[in-house]
Amino acid sequence: MSRGRIRPTAGYVARVHEFSVPQLVTVGDAANLTDPVWDNVEIAPDAVQFARRTPAGWQDVTCAQFRAEVVEVARGLVAAGLAPGARVGLMSKTRYEWTLLDYAIWVAGAVSVPIYETSSAEQVEWILKDSGAAACFVEAGTHRAIVAGVRDRLPDLVQLWQIEADAGPAGDLDRLRAAGASVEVATVEARRRAVRADDFATIIYTSGTTGRPKGCLLSHRNMYADTANAIPGLHQLFHEGASTLLFLPLAHSFARLIQLGAVQARVRMGHTADVASLLPDLQAFRPTFVLSVPRVFEKVYNGAKQRAHADGKGAIFDRAEQVAIAYSQALDRPGGPGAVLRLRHWLFDRLVFGKLRAALGGRCTAAISGGAPLGPRLAHFFRGTGVTIFEGYGLTETSPAVAVNLEHHMRIGTVGRPLPGVTVRIADPTPNFGPAGPDGEILIRGDLVFQGYWNNPAATAEAIDADGWFHSGDLGRLDDDGFLRITGRTKEIIVTAAGKNVAPAVLEDRLRANPLVSQCVVIGDQRPFIAALVTIDEDAFPAWLQAHGRPAGTKVADLRDDADLCADVQHAVDEANRAVSRAEAIKVFRILPGDFTEANGVLTPSLKVKRDVVARNYADEISAIYRG
Repeated sequence: MSRGRIRPTAGYVARVHEFSVPQLVTVGDAANLTDPVWDNVEIAPDAVQFARRTPAGWQDVTCAQFRAEVVEVARGLVAAGLAPGARVGLMSKTRYEWTLLDYAIWVAGAVSVPIYETSSAEQVEWILKDSGAAACFVEAGTHRAIVAGVRDRLPDLVQLWQIEADAGPAGDLDRLRAAGASVEVATVEARRRAVRADDFATIIYTSGTTGRPKGCLLSHRNMYADTANAIPGLHQLFHEGASTLLFLPLAHSFARLIQLGAVQARVRMGHTADVASLLPDLQAFRPTFVLSVPRVFEKVYNGAKQRAHADGKGAIFDRAEQVAIAYSQALDRPGGPGAVLRLRHWLFDRLVFGKLRAALGGRCTAAISGGAPLGPRLAHFFRGTGVTIFEGYGLTETSPAVAVNLEHHMRIGTVGRPLPGVTVRIADPTPNFGPAGPDGEILIRGDLVFQGYWNNPAATAEAIDADGWFHSGDLGRLDDDGFLRITGRTKEIIVTAAGKNVAPAVLEDRLRANPLVSQCVVIGDQRPFIAALVTIDEDAFPAWLQAHGRPAGTKVADLRDDADLCADVQHAVDEANRAVSRAEAIKVFRILPGDFTEANGVLTPSLKVKRDVVARNYADEISAIYRG
């Protein structure tokens, strides 16, 4: 790899706003994603790379130990007849073995195909069949049963291995390692070295918010360039002595990026997938930073606020919240916080903020957020409490990170500047878009842009134009300093019957800021006015019932038309409407009987709302709004 200086440049071309940052790290043609594993052993073999969960607690795994395990499994894959370039499915919760197998597949010269462990049989069949997977790893017997149930329709699938042993002392991984003993280490090393930067590394299937998932084909260069150019600007996170506990699904490209970054920077990383035990795990592991999606940060904030009010300390928390936000906002002004504000912050740090950090293990000072807009309110709150959230933006098709707020280049309310080596362009703006000014579709170019959609040349041609620009489908704007602000998706823009263009994300983010609101979907396309479907937060609802003298255990479905509940939701709607013009404001809302979940098919595994499913499942509710 070659290194160069970062020298930001910006320019306006006709009606197009464009910002680019010269590449800091160039990936050589012979490089691949396994190189950092080998480099780490040469540089710091005894450095701790992972912490593996065991019945006795967290067990450290050094760089040397990890490489040895990767080689053992890769030898087993070669012994099993896995050919270079073969696709291998990987269906499991986030765990140490997921990362181990990912690297072993690459060392063997193969291509990994992540599958969410919550996927249905139909989704599993589609991904394995479309990718032409020759082999598949599953976590447990339940996953094996799903694959076995569709295996007769998967002619390319030859091998099926299970991570967990259902019975007996040995599982498929142990048997794979034993079989690999017959393969020379030199054979595996030759396989690894034969993999080039432009060879395919993985096929990641989109989470499918709009129809059947498409397989995003990413090369080693795509992912390596993205990681290597992001790490230098995130030294507060990726440094010697840093640690992170990964709990998002590794099938998601966002979590995968952190995995790659942790290996490259030798950050101690643990894995957990049990959300029920997340807080105890955080307190035991004590990470210095975490990765999450905005919904999790919202739940942490709402939960802390509800507990404070339930314990009679609501006034203290509310004042602490005001101070945290004011303190963070002052950090962005010349001179910073004044003496009085610093004193108040010091006081509330001892009363409130320290307890919030203790819940994250006591050492956590930073976090990365992506996958959806975070919102300035939450970002300022957490930074004011001592946990800086670095919000970023990207897509599976871009490996995924395109832009991120860096340590010394942060502007809350944006997703930061493009990363080194990335050019972002705002295409012709959408007319009549709103009071904040016209926005346009975000176009992206750089080594991080994927190779195309697997087996789908038509979709590839639609996504990547002749000049190499990837058309993201997202709307945004760039300021004069190159900071990118996301305002919605082109496919989600609502055009009312009066011709008004409305971006639903602004309203939805404001509505979810209310602790009582879990999810919301703004509607009104080709309708006379804007409306919203709202779900109630199941964690907040019991406290609401008690505060309003309602019987414990009452269901939301029984109180959808309750005057007090509707009044509280109306207050949240009023607050959201403050962010938009009168023509864009929500005129009517309807409380739904239950929440959106992954189990009922309305949320993706990354907690995004499937709008087409909402429109289909709640068609009667929507019709009732506009009839009435």
